[in-house]
Amino acid sequence: MAERSAEEIAATFDAAAADFDRVFTDVWGPAGQCLAFQAGLRPGDAVLDVGSGTGASALPAAAAVGPTGLVHAIDLSDAMLERGRVKASDRALLNIEFVCADATTWEAPSTVPDSGYDALLSSYAVFFLPEMDDAFARLLRLVRPGGTVGVTAWRESALREYATTYFDALGPHLPEPLPDRAARMEPAQRIDTPVKLGAWLAAAGTEAVEVRELPNLIPATEEFCWNFVLGSGLRGTLSGLPPDVIEQVRTDFVGLITDRGMHTVDATTLVGTARVIGIP
Repeated sequence: MAERSAEEIAATFDAAAADFDRVFTDVWGPAGQCLAFQAGLRPGDAVLDVGSGTGASALPAAAAVGPTGLVHAIDLSDAMLERGRVKASDRALLNIEFVCADATTWEAPSTVPDSGYDALLSSYAVFFLPEMDDAFARLLRLVRPGGTVGVTAWRESALREYATTYFDALGPHLPEPLPDRAARMEPAQRIDTPVKLGAWLAAAGTEAVEVRELPNLIPATEEFCWNFVLGSGLRGTLSGLPPDVIEQVRTDFVGLITDRGMHTVDATTLVGTARVIGIP
């Protein structure tokens, strides 16, 4: 599978930053809040949030661990992080740092206890990691034995109708076909059912695995459907297209939604948490 480089991912989400929060209330926020809750964070905990974006799980984590705790929220997109910094400032959260950094090379700074982070969170981000299994295993080594790991991922059927409709609208306007979608989605597909996500977490070196489903059926309004394209990883598919072509893609996409009678966008999410066993 041809993986996107860190530079490509950063460019996509830098471009999406202004629109990302347009769907925050419907998509990113509920999943991030549920992840922070299910992780069982406590006052004083040190948390690493990977692929934090504008803070969907990092901000509720900061509220949970309180002034005696800390949250390091890392992401490749500084444009997304800047929005997170503004949110944290607005909420007077002084215990969270938004850092532009690569998760594959991140090392815990001296403010983290020698034993490691108490929790690792990652909402809709682990499948962007290059060599997902190895990268995730490395991150787990930054968490103390007995600490918590939590991730969110799309359920198997989530976004299927929406994405198919979007790519059907986009395809005729591209100068050349996109790379095979199935190959690009392979990491996400490996963790897209409760059984698969649970098994993946266990194989990484965890125990007491719990996976819950967060149903989220969002009305397929014209505004939401297009904002979700612009404020998600789908933004990268529009890269290089002239504005008039992008507008035509939007028009065709909205028309197909109507023609196909698509009334809802299934954004159902898996929320998985587990306890880190640690390295013997």
